[in-house]
Amino acid sequence: MATLIIFLALSYFIYIGNKNTRSVVMNQIDIKCKYDSKVKNNKPLRILHISDLHLENISISPEQLYEKVKTQPIDLIALTGDFLDRKRTIPKLLPYLQVFKKLNPSFGSYAVLGNHDYVLRKNDLKQLTDMLVQNDVKLLQNENDLIDIGGVPLNIIGIDDFSTNRSDLMESYDGVKEGYNLVLTHDPNVVLSMHNYHFDYLLSGHFHGGQIHWPKPYHLVKMGKLVKMNMVKGLHSYKEKQFYISEGLGQTGVNIRIGSRPEITIHNVHLPHAIAG
Repeated sequence: MATLIIFLALSYFIYIGNKNTRSVVMNQIDIKCKYDSKVKNNKPLRILHISDLHLENISISPEQLYEKVKTQPIDLIALTGDFLDRKRTIPKLLPYLQVFKKLNPSFGSYAVLGNHDYVLRKNDLKQLTDMLVQNDVKLLQNENDLIDIGGVPLNIIGIDDFSTNRSDLMESYDGVKEGYNLVLTHDPNVVLSMHNYHFDYLLSGHFHGGQIHWPKPYHLVKMGKLVKMNMVKGLHSYKEKQFYISEGLGQTGVNIRIGSRPEITIHNVHLPHAIAG
């Protein structure tokens, strides 16, 4: 009898956990500019942030993703890594990339890679990166790009994965000029090493909000100091610098979520009217 009760409880746990993977949350995050007194145009830069697709375990189809975001005006798309980790899954990425193209972001799409992407062998990783580039996604591996947003210079800085020791801050910031610094990276723990590198806002993922966050995400302890600081999801600040940790859209390991939800995020970033020189 006890065995039956345990089996039923476990089955229910798995059922609910799997059901949660189809309950996608769309979060709207409003980021005010610290130069508020200089802001004359209140129209924000709208960034669609998608992280941790983990295409081996994802419960939202490309068509469902498009339906959820198609009415949102998108200026920029930010993809913060962990697309997949198996060669055979690479073709599955294409329809999602086609959705991002269809959304037609005004200033394009940018991506960084995560630790799971680097599980791929060299030629397979190249197939992944080529697919991103061929579908109009600019991949930043310790690189940066400069775009003009209504007269405001926006530096998009892509820092490679910190958890696999691929982050190179000096290289990532090489040539960065005065402007608003938006950082894209996979593992948010890198913020603890950025004392000498300025950013205005940073987007990341990696933790999945714990994925199984019940009663607490004890299994995340090995994933860096931010976890011990109780920073595993959502908007945070470290030394007055704001950063966001997405719960991700897919799952890793088993396709269940408890105490977390798949996440699509729209960041409404209010840029300064002019950058003080």
